[in-house]
Amino acid sequence: MAAVQGMTRRRAAVLAGLLAAAGVAAAEPPAPGRYQAELCVSIGSAAPNCGPAAAWVPARGRLQLRVSDIVYRLALHTSQVDVVLMHGTMQIDGFFAPYDWAGEVLRFDDREKSTRYEVRLLKPA
Repeated sequence: MAAVQGMTRRRAAVLAGLLAAAGVAAAEPPAPGRYQAELCVSIGSAAPNCGPAAAWVPARGRLQLRVSDIVYRLALHTSQVDVVLMHGTMQIDGFFAPYDWAGEVLRFDDREKSTRYEVRLLKPA
């Protein structure tokens, strides 16, 4: 289920009520702050490779994920996430993808590279 972004609180509440009535759990993005996280990446049919990451949510709909010296800048929209990978001040990749936010887990795919991502926020840092 894509996260509800860009809606008024009333519309989001109505949508959440409709989804709940249909038995579908709507997940809210996390509150702003710093989190310990885990990033799992799988390419093609390979098993996921997971490791620790540091997450920062500067505002609802935004997420930065640091793995070593690589930063994933994510902008969550109604139905897609804009992903920009940075190494220092240099952009090394970028793509748009549909996403699913379920509880504390964000999933999205880079279909062009047959790569799947799963971000799990563990606890506030």
